Amino acid sequence: MGDSLLKQMRLEAAEIFMSSINSVDPYRAVKRFVHIEGNSLIIGVDSRILFKLDLGNFNSISIVGGGKATAPMARAMEELLGERISEGFINVKYGFAEDLSYTKVTQAAHPLPDIEGVKGTRKILELLEMAGESDLIISLISGGGSALLPYPAGKITLSEKQHITGSLLACGASIDEINTVRKHISSAKGGQMARAAFPATTVNLMLSDVVGDKMDVIASGPFVPDSSTFEDALKIIKKYELKDVPYSIQEYLKAGLEGKVNETPKSNEQIFEKVQNFIVGSNILALEAARERAEKLGYKTLILSSMIEGETREVALVHTGIAKEILKTGLPVSCPACIISGGETTVTIKGNGLGGRNQEFCLAAAIELEGLPPRVVMLSGGTDGNDGPTDAAGAIVEPGTVGRGRDAGMEANDFLNNNDSYHFFENTQDLLFTGPTKTNVMDIRLVLVK
Repeated sequence: MGDSLLKQMRLEAAEIFMSSINSVDPYRAVKRFVHIEGNSLIIGVDSRILFKLDLGNFNSISIVGGGKATAPMARAMEELLGERISEGFINVKYGFAEDLSYTKVTQAAHPLPDIEGVKGTRKILELLEMAGESDLIISLISGGGSALLPYPAGKITLSEKQHITGSLLACGASIDEINTVRKHISSAKGGQMARAAFPATTVNLMLSDVVGDKMDVIASGPFVPDSSTFEDALKIIKKYELKDVPYSIQEYLKAGLEGKVNETPKSNEQIFEKVQNFIVGSNILALEAARERAEKLGYKTLILSSMIEGETREVALVHTGIAKEILKTGLPVSCPACIISGGETTVTIKGNGLGGRNQEFCLAAAIELEGLPPRVVMLSGGTDGNDGPTDAAGAIVEPGTVGRGRDAGMEANDFLNNNDSYHFFENTQDLLFTGPTKTNVMDIRLVLVK
Protein backbone atom coordinates (compact mmCIF):
# COMPACT_ATOMS: atom_id res chain seq x y z
CA MET A 1 0.00 0.00 0.00
CA GLY A 2 2.80 2.40 0.92
CA ASP A 3 4.66 1.91 -2.35
CA SER A 4 1.56 2.43 -4.49
CA LEU A 5 0.59 5.53 -2.51
CA LEU A 6 4.07 7.03 -2.88
CA LYS A 7 4.08 6.26 -6.60
CA GLN A 8 0.75 8.06 -6.99
CA MET A 9 1.94 11.03 -4.91
CA ARG A 10 5.15 11.32 -6.93
CA LEU A 11 3.15 11.42 -10.16
CA GLU A 12 0.83 14.05 -8.65
CA ALA A 13 3.79 16.17 -7.53
CA ALA A 14 5.21 16.11 -11.06
CA GLU A 15 1.78 16.98 -12.49
CA ILE A 16 1.39 19.95 -10.14
CA PHE A 17 4.89 21.16 -10.99
CA MET A 18 4.27 21.00 -14.75
CA SER A 19 0.97 22.86 -14.34
CA SER A 20 2.84 25.69 -12.64
CA ILE A 21 5.39 25.84 -15.47
CA ASN A 22 2.70 25.87 -18.16
CA SER A 23 1.04 28.82 -16.42
CA VAL A 24 4.09 31.02 -16.99
CA ASP A 25 4.72 30.02 -20.59
CA PRO A 26 6.47 33.15 -21.95
CA TYR A 27 4.60 33.13 -25.27
CA ARG A 28 1.23 33.08 -23.54
CA ALA A 29 2.40 35.62 -20.95
CA VAL A 30 3.19 38.18 -23.67
CA LYS A 31 -0.06 37.46 -25.52
CA ARG A 32 -1.97 37.96 -22.26
CA PHE A 33 -0.43 41.38 -21.60
CA VAL A 34 0.14 42.83 -25.08
CA HIS A 35 -2.57 43.59 -27.62
CA ILE A 36 -2.77 45.33 -31.00
CA GLU A 37 -5.96 47.23 -31.82
CA GLY A 38 -5.74 48.99 -35.16
CA ASN A 39 -2.59 51.07 -34.95
CA SER A 40 -2.43 51.00 -31.15
CA LEU A 41 -0.17 48.87 -28.99
CA ILE A 42 -1.91 48.23 -25.67
CA ILE A 43 -0.33 46.82 -22.50
CA GLY A 44 -2.81 45.45 -19.98
CA VAL A 45 -4.67 42.45 -18.61
CA ASP A 46 -8.35 41.88 -19.41
CA SER A 47 -10.00 45.32 -19.45
CA ARG A 48 -7.31 47.05 -17.35
CA ILE A 49 -5.15 49.16 -19.66
CA LEU A 50 -1.72 49.99 -18.25
CA PHE A 51 -0.22 51.72 -21.28
CA LYS A 52 -1.21 52.64 -24.82
CA LEU A 53 0.98 53.69 -27.74
CA ASP A 54 0.20 54.89 -31.28
CA LEU A 55 2.45 52.85 -33.57
CA GLY A 56 1.87 55.35 -36.36
CA ASN A 57 4.19 57.79 -34.57
CA PHE A 58 7.29 55.64 -35.19
CA ASN A 59 9.53 55.24 -38.21
CA SER A 60 10.76 51.82 -37.16
CA ILE A 61 10.17 49.12 -34.55
CA SER A 62 13.01 46.92 -33.34
CA ILE A 63 13.14 43.96 -30.95
CA VAL A 64 16.01 43.38 -28.53
CA GLY A 65 16.51 41.33 -25.40
CA GLY A 66 18.06 38.41 -23.62
CA GLY A 67 17.20 35.53 -21.33
CA LYS A 68 16.13 31.92 -21.24
CA ALA A 69 12.52 32.80 -22.12
CA THR A 70 13.20 35.52 -24.67
CA ALA A 71 12.75 33.47 -27.88
CA PRO A 72 9.07 32.55 -27.27
CA MET A 73 8.48 36.11 -26.05
CA ALA A 74 9.88 37.34 -29.39
CA ARG A 75 7.69 34.86 -31.29
CA ALA A 76 4.63 36.35 -29.60
CA MET A 77 5.69 39.90 -30.46
CA GLU A 78 6.40 38.93 -34.07
CA GLU A 79 2.89 37.51 -34.37
CA LEU A 80 1.46 40.71 -32.90
CA LEU A 81 3.52 43.22 -34.89
CA GLY A 82 4.35 41.30 -38.07
CA GLU A 83 5.86 43.38 -40.86
CA ARG A 84 5.94 46.46 -38.66
CA ILE A 85 9.21 45.06 -37.22
CA SER A 86 12.34 46.40 -38.92
CA GLU A 87 14.90 44.15 -37.25
CA GLY A 88 15.82 42.54 -33.97
CA PHE A 89 18.57 40.86 -31.97
CA ILE A 90 18.15 38.64 -28.92
CA ASN A 91 20.47 36.41 -26.87
CA VAL A 92 19.24 33.09 -25.47
CA LYS A 93 20.79 30.11 -23.71
CA TYR A 94 22.11 27.26 -25.84
CA GLY A 95 19.19 25.00 -26.73
CA PHE A 96 16.56 27.71 -26.09
CA ALA A 97 16.46 29.19 -29.61
CA GLU A 98 13.50 29.34 -31.99
CA ASP A 99 13.17 30.12 -35.70
CA LEU A 100 11.96 33.71 -35.93
CA SER A 101 11.04 35.80 -38.97
CA TYR A 102 12.38 39.24 -38.11
CA THR A 103 14.62 38.68 -35.09
CA LYS A 104 18.13 37.21 -35.20
CA VAL A 105 18.89 34.84 -32.33
CA THR A 106 22.31 34.42 -30.74
CA GLN A 107 22.78 31.36 -28.56
CA ALA A 108 25.19 31.86 -25.65
CA ALA A 109 26.31 30.34 -22.37
CA HIS A 110 24.65 30.49 -18.94
CA PRO A 111 25.35 30.90 -16.02
CA LEU A 112 28.94 31.75 -16.97
CA PRO A 113 29.01 34.11 -19.99
CA ASP A 114 30.89 33.30 -23.19
CA ILE A 115 32.15 35.10 -26.29
CA GLU A 116 28.92 34.45 -28.21
CA GLY A 117 27.03 36.37 -25.54
CA VAL A 118 29.48 39.25 -25.93
CA LYS A 119 29.05 39.28 -29.72
CA GLY A 120 25.27 39.21 -29.47
CA THR A 121 25.23 42.00 -26.88
CA ARG A 122 27.46 44.13 -29.09
CA LYS A 123 24.89 43.80 -31.91
CA ILE A 124 22.10 44.84 -29.54
CA LEU A 125 24.03 47.87 -28.29
CA GLU A 126 24.87 48.93 -31.85
CA LEU A 127 21.18 48.76 -32.79
CA LEU A 128 20.20 50.78 -29.73
CA GLU A 129 22.84 53.43 -30.32
CA MET A 130 21.53 53.95 -33.88
CA ALA A 131 17.93 54.41 -32.72
CA GLY A 132 16.45 57.89 -32.97
CA GLU A 133 13.61 59.83 -31.40
CA SER A 134 11.07 58.43 -33.90
CA ASP A 135 12.00 54.80 -33.27
CA LEU A 136 10.38 52.23 -30.96
CA ILE A 137 12.34 49.55 -29.12
CA ILE A 138 10.55 46.46 -27.80
CA SER A 139 12.77 44.87 -25.14
CA LEU A 140 12.15 41.29 -24.01
CA ILE A 141 13.97 40.36 -20.81
CA SER A 142 13.82 37.17 -18.75
CA GLY A 143 15.78 35.19 -16.21
CA GLY A 144 19.30 34.36 -17.30
CA GLY A 145 19.58 37.66 -19.13
CA SER A 146 22.35 38.92 -16.90
CA ALA A 147 24.72 36.16 -18.01
CA LEU A 148 23.40 36.21 -21.57
CA LEU A 149 23.92 39.96 -22.06
CA PRO A 150 27.60 40.31 -21.15
CA TYR A 151 29.62 43.22 -22.44
CA PRO A 152 32.57 44.00 -20.17
CA ALA A 153 33.25 47.61 -19.18
CA GLY A 154 36.58 49.36 -19.58
CA LYS A 155 39.55 47.03 -19.97
CA ILE A 156 37.84 44.10 -18.25
CA THR A 157 37.98 40.90 -20.29
CA LEU A 158 35.38 38.18 -20.70
CA SER A 159 37.55 35.66 -18.84
CA GLU A 160 37.84 38.09 -15.92
CA LYS A 161 34.05 38.51 -15.84
CA GLN A 162 33.70 34.73 -15.91
CA HIS A 163 36.12 34.41 -13.01
CA ILE A 164 34.32 36.81 -10.69
CA THR A 165 30.88 35.50 -11.70
CA GLY A 166 32.02 31.98 -10.79
CA SER A 167 33.40 33.21 -7.47
CA LEU A 168 30.13 34.96 -6.60
CA LEU A 169 28.07 31.91 -7.54
CA ALA A 170 30.25 29.65 -5.39
CA CYS A 171 30.41 31.82 -2.26
CA GLY A 172 26.64 31.88 -1.64
CA ALA A 173 25.99 35.48 -2.70
CA SER A 174 22.35 36.29 -3.42
CA ILE A 175 21.20 37.07 -6.97
CA ASP A 176 20.78 40.73 -5.92
CA GLU A 177 24.40 40.85 -4.78
CA ILE A 178 25.71 39.04 -7.84
CA ASN A 179 23.85 41.42 -10.15
CA THR A 180 25.07 44.49 -8.26
CA VAL A 181 28.63 43.50 -9.11
CA ARG A 182 27.71 42.49 -12.67
CA LYS A 183 26.10 45.88 -13.34
CA HIS A 184 29.24 47.73 -12.36
CA ILE A 185 31.62 45.77 -14.55
CA SER A 186 29.29 45.86 -17.58
CA SER A 187 28.45 48.27 -20.39
CA ALA A 188 24.92 46.92 -20.85
CA LYS A 189 23.36 46.28 -17.45
CA GLY A 190 21.95 48.52 -14.74
CA GLY A 191 20.03 50.83 -17.07
CA GLN A 192 22.88 51.22 -19.52
CA MET A 193 20.85 49.85 -22.45
CA ALA A 194 18.29 52.59 -21.75
CA ARG A 195 21.14 55.08 -21.94
CA ALA A 196 22.21 53.61 -25.29
CA ALA A 197 18.64 53.65 -26.69
CA PHE A 198 17.81 57.25 -25.71
CA PRO A 199 16.06 59.23 -27.26
CA ALA A 200 14.11 56.29 -28.72
CA THR A 201 10.97 55.06 -26.93
CA THR A 202 11.35 51.68 -25.21
CA VAL A 203 8.71 49.24 -24.00
CA ASN A 204 10.46 46.69 -21.78
CA LEU A 205 8.59 43.43 -21.04
CA MET A 206 10.05 41.22 -18.31
CA LEU A 207 9.49 37.69 -17.08
CA SER A 208 10.61 37.87 -13.46
CA ASP A 209 13.04 35.36 -11.96
CA VAL A 210 13.90 37.32 -8.82
CA VAL A 211 12.45 37.40 -5.33
CA GLY A 212 9.97 40.25 -4.95
CA ASP A 213 9.95 40.95 -8.73
CA LYS A 214 12.47 43.78 -8.32
CA MET A 215 12.79 45.19 -11.82
CA ASP A 216 16.34 46.45 -11.38
CA VAL A 217 17.48 42.93 -10.45
CA ILE A 218 15.77 40.99 -13.29
CA ALA A 219 18.65 40.28 -15.72
CA SER A 220 20.50 43.11 -13.93
CA GLY A 221 17.93 45.62 -15.24
CA PRO A 222 19.36 46.72 -18.62
CA PHE A 223 16.49 49.21 -19.10
CA VAL A 224 15.73 49.94 -15.43
CA PRO A 225 17.19 52.64 -13.14
CA ASP A 226 19.90 51.18 -10.93
CA SER A 227 19.78 51.97 -7.22
CA SER A 228 23.09 50.22 -6.51
CA THR A 229 26.50 51.87 -6.68
CA PHE A 230 30.18 51.13 -7.21
CA GLU A 231 30.52 51.34 -3.44
CA ASP A 232 27.90 48.58 -3.04
CA ALA A 233 29.76 46.35 -5.48
CA LEU A 234 33.02 46.76 -3.56
CA LYS A 235 31.27 46.02 -0.26
CA ILE A 236 29.94 42.73 -1.65
CA ILE A 237 33.42 41.65 -2.73
CA LYS A 238 34.69 42.50 0.74
CA LYS A 239 31.74 40.81 2.49
CA TYR A 240 32.46 37.44 0.88
CA GLU A 241 36.23 37.89 1.13
CA LEU A 242 36.64 37.04 -2.55
CA LYS A 243 40.21 36.14 -3.42
CA ASP A 244 42.05 36.71 -6.68
CA VAL A 245 39.67 39.41 -7.96
CA PRO A 246 41.20 40.37 -11.33
CA TYR A 247 43.23 43.57 -11.21
CA SER A 248 41.27 45.23 -14.04
CA ILE A 249 38.01 44.71 -12.08
CA GLN A 250 39.50 46.12 -8.90
CA GLU A 251 40.78 49.16 -10.80
CA TYR A 252 37.51 49.76 -12.64
CA LEU A 253 35.41 49.57 -9.47
CA LYS A 254 37.87 51.85 -7.69
CA ALA A 255 37.69 54.34 -10.58
CA GLY A 256 33.91 54.28 -10.33
CA LEU A 257 34.06 54.91 -6.59
CA GLU A 258 36.31 57.92 -7.23
CA GLY A 259 33.99 59.32 -9.90
CA LYS A 260 36.38 58.68 -12.78
CA VAL A 261 33.86 56.34 -14.43
CA ASN A 262 30.17 57.12 -14.94
CA GLU A 263 27.79 55.53 -12.44
CA THR A 264 24.98 53.36 -13.74
CA PRO A 265 21.90 55.50 -14.64
CA LYS A 266 19.66 56.51 -11.72
CA SER A 267 15.89 57.07 -11.57
CA ASN A 268 16.08 60.86 -11.85
CA GLU A 269 17.76 60.79 -15.26
CA GLN A 270 15.89 61.97 -18.36
CA ILE A 271 16.52 58.76 -20.29
CA PHE A 272 13.92 56.89 -18.24
CA GLU A 273 11.16 59.25 -19.35
CA LYS A 274 11.26 57.31 -22.63
CA VAL A 275 11.11 53.83 -21.03
CA GLN A 276 8.06 51.85 -19.92
CA ASN A 277 8.77 48.72 -17.81
CA PHE A 278 6.26 45.88 -17.28
CA ILE A 279 6.38 42.44 -15.65
CA VAL A 280 4.36 39.90 -17.66
CA GLY A 281 5.08 36.75 -15.63
CA SER A 282 6.33 35.88 -12.12
CA ASN A 283 6.78 33.17 -9.51
CA ILE A 284 3.55 33.91 -7.66
CA LEU A 285 1.52 33.25 -10.83
CA ALA A 286 3.19 29.84 -11.06
CA LEU A 287 2.45 29.09 -7.40
CA GLU A 288 -1.20 30.00 -7.86
CA ALA A 289 -1.42 27.61 -10.81
CA ALA A 290 0.19 24.89 -8.68
CA ARG A 291 -2.41 25.49 -5.98
CA GLU A 292 -5.24 25.25 -8.50
CA ARG A 293 -3.98 21.92 -9.86
CA ALA A 294 -3.34 20.50 -6.38
CA GLU A 295 -6.87 21.36 -5.28
CA LYS A 296 -8.29 19.61 -8.35
CA LEU A 297 -6.32 16.54 -7.27
CA GLY A 298 -8.00 16.71 -3.86
CA TYR A 299 -5.32 18.39 -1.76
CA LYS A 300 -5.86 21.11 0.82
CA THR A 301 -3.32 23.77 -0.07
CA LEU A 302 -1.24 26.54 1.41
CA ILE A 303 1.12 28.88 -0.42
CA LEU A 304 3.88 29.74 2.02
CA SER A 305 5.56 32.48 -0.01
CA SER A 306 7.02 33.30 -3.42
CA MET A 307 9.89 35.14 -1.74
CA ILE A 308 11.82 32.45 0.12
CA GLU A 309 15.58 32.96 0.15
CA GLY A 310 18.46 31.69 2.25
CA GLU A 311 20.83 28.75 2.43
CA THR A 312 19.27 25.80 0.63
CA ARG A 313 19.86 23.22 3.37
CA GLU A 314 18.26 25.45 6.01
CA VAL A 315 15.22 26.06 3.80
CA ALA A 316 14.95 22.28 3.37
CA LEU A 317 14.88 21.83 7.15
CA VAL A 318 12.00 24.30 7.43
CA HIS A 319 9.98 22.46 4.78
CA THR A 320 10.57 19.02 6.31
CA GLY A 321 9.63 20.49 9.68
CA ILE A 322 6.28 21.53 8.21
CA ALA A 323 5.77 18.02 6.82
CA LYS A 324 6.42 16.53 10.28
CA GLU A 325 3.98 18.97 11.87
CA ILE A 326 1.25 18.04 9.41
CA LEU A 327 1.76 14.34 10.19
CA LYS A 328 1.61 14.98 13.94
CA THR A 329 -1.01 17.70 14.40
CA GLY A 330 -2.62 18.43 11.03
CA LEU A 331 -1.25 21.96 11.10
CA PRO A 332 -1.03 24.28 9.23
CA VAL A 333 -3.10 22.17 6.82
CA SER A 334 -4.69 18.79 7.46
CA CYS A 335 -4.16 15.81 5.18
CA PRO A 336 -4.23 15.46 2.26
CA ALA A 337 -2.03 18.54 2.27
CA CYS A 338 0.00 20.35 -0.34
CA ILE A 339 2.37 23.06 0.83
CA ILE A 340 3.71 25.27 -1.98
CA SER A 341 6.59 27.72 -1.95
CA GLY A 342 8.75 29.63 -4.38
CA GLY A 343 11.76 31.88 -4.53
CA GLU A 344 15.44 31.22 -4.99
CA THR A 345 17.82 29.79 -2.43
CA THR A 346 21.62 29.76 -2.45
CA VAL A 347 24.21 27.02 -2.07
CA THR A 348 27.61 27.60 -0.49
CA ILE A 349 29.79 25.19 -2.46
CA LYS A 350 32.39 23.34 -0.41
CA GLY A 351 32.67 20.09 -2.37
CA ASN A 352 33.44 19.24 -5.98
CA GLY A 353 30.33 17.28 -6.92
CA LEU A 354 27.55 17.96 -9.41
CA GLY A 355 24.15 19.37 -8.61
CA GLY A 356 22.02 22.48 -8.21
CA ARG A 357 20.12 24.25 -5.46
CA ASN A 358 16.93 22.23 -6.06
CA GLN A 359 18.70 18.88 -5.97
CA GLU A 360 20.64 19.99 -2.89
CA PHE A 361 17.34 21.00 -1.24
CA CYS A 362 15.88 17.57 -1.99
CA LEU A 363 18.91 15.65 -0.72
CA ALA A 364 18.91 17.61 2.54
CA ALA A 365 15.16 17.04 2.81
CA ALA A 366 15.45 13.32 2.06
CA ILE A 367 17.87 12.87 4.98
CA GLU A 368 15.30 14.46 7.32
CA LEU A 369 12.41 12.43 5.87
CA GLU A 370 14.03 9.05 6.51
CA GLY A 371 12.02 7.09 9.07
CA LEU A 372 8.76 8.98 8.51
CA PRO A 373 5.62 7.12 7.36
CA PRO A 374 5.52 6.56 3.57
CA ARG A 375 2.97 9.34 3.15
CA VAL A 376 5.27 12.31 2.37
CA VAL A 377 6.66 13.42 -0.99
CA MET A 378 8.74 16.55 -1.60
CA LEU A 379 9.68 18.14 -4.91
CA SER A 380 11.92 21.05 -5.73
CA GLY A 381 12.48 22.18 -9.30
CA GLY A 382 13.74 25.07 -11.37
CA THR A 383 11.08 26.40 -13.71
CA ASP A 384 13.64 26.69 -16.52
CA GLY A 385 14.21 22.93 -16.52
CA ASN A 386 17.91 23.19 -15.66
CA ASP A 387 19.04 23.03 -12.04
CA GLY A 388 22.57 24.40 -11.87
CA PRO A 389 24.88 22.96 -14.54
CA THR A 390 22.79 19.79 -14.92
CA ASP A 391 20.16 18.44 -17.31
CA ALA A 392 17.67 17.89 -14.48
CA ALA A 393 15.14 20.43 -13.23
CA GLY A 394 15.44 19.12 -9.67
CA ALA A 395 14.32 16.01 -7.82
CA ILE A 396 11.42 14.24 -6.10
CA VAL A 397 12.07 12.54 -2.75
CA GLU A 398 10.25 10.61 -0.01
CA PRO A 399 11.08 8.74 3.22
CA GLY A 400 12.61 5.78 1.33
CA THR A 401 15.03 7.80 -0.83
CA VAL A 402 18.02 7.67 1.54
CA GLY A 403 17.50 3.94 2.14
CA ARG A 404 17.55 3.25 -1.60
CA GLY A 405 20.82 5.13 -1.79
CA ARG A 406 22.26 3.11 1.09
CA ASP A 407 21.25 -0.13 -0.64
CA ALA A 408 23.30 1.08 -3.62
CA GLY A 409 26.32 1.69 -1.39
CA MET A 410 25.86 5.46 -1.02
CA GLU A 411 25.63 7.53 2.16
CA ALA A 412 23.45 10.58 1.59
CA ASN A 413 25.40 12.79 4.01
CA ASP A 414 28.64 12.13 2.14
CA PHE A 415 27.08 13.19 -1.14
CA LEU A 416 25.49 16.25 0.48
CA ASN A 417 28.81 17.36 1.97
CA ASN A 418 30.41 17.02 -1.46
CA ASN A 419 27.59 18.99 -3.14
CA ASP A 420 27.02 15.88 -5.29
CA SER A 421 23.24 15.55 -5.19
CA TYR A 422 22.97 14.83 -8.93
CA HIS A 423 24.96 11.59 -8.78
CA PHE A 424 23.10 10.44 -5.67
CA PHE A 425 19.70 10.95 -7.31
CA GLU A 426 20.93 9.55 -10.59
CA ASN A 427 21.42 6.24 -8.77
CA THR A 428 18.18 6.39 -6.76
CA GLN A 429 16.25 7.48 -9.89
CA ASP A 430 14.80 10.50 -8.14
CA LEU A 431 15.88 13.18 -10.63
CA LEU A 432 13.16 15.37 -12.14
CA PHE A 433 13.50 15.90 -15.90
CA THR A 434 11.43 18.36 -17.94
CA GLY A 435 13.82 19.38 -20.71
CA PRO A 436 14.27 23.09 -21.51
CA THR A 437 11.00 24.83 -20.64
CA LYS A 438 11.94 28.19 -22.24
CA THR A 439 10.61 29.98 -19.19
CA ASN A 440 12.21 31.02 -15.92
CA VAL A 441 10.44 32.32 -12.81
CA MET A 442 12.78 30.91 -10.15
CA ASP A 443 12.03 27.68 -8.25
CA ILE A 444 8.96 25.83 -7.04
CA ARG A 445 8.85 23.52 -4.02
CA LEU A 446 6.05 21.14 -3.09
CA VAL A 447 5.40 19.21 0.13
CA LEU A 448 2.68 16.58 -0.23
CA VAL A 449 1.36 14.72 2.83
CA LYS A 450 -1.48 12.16 2.84
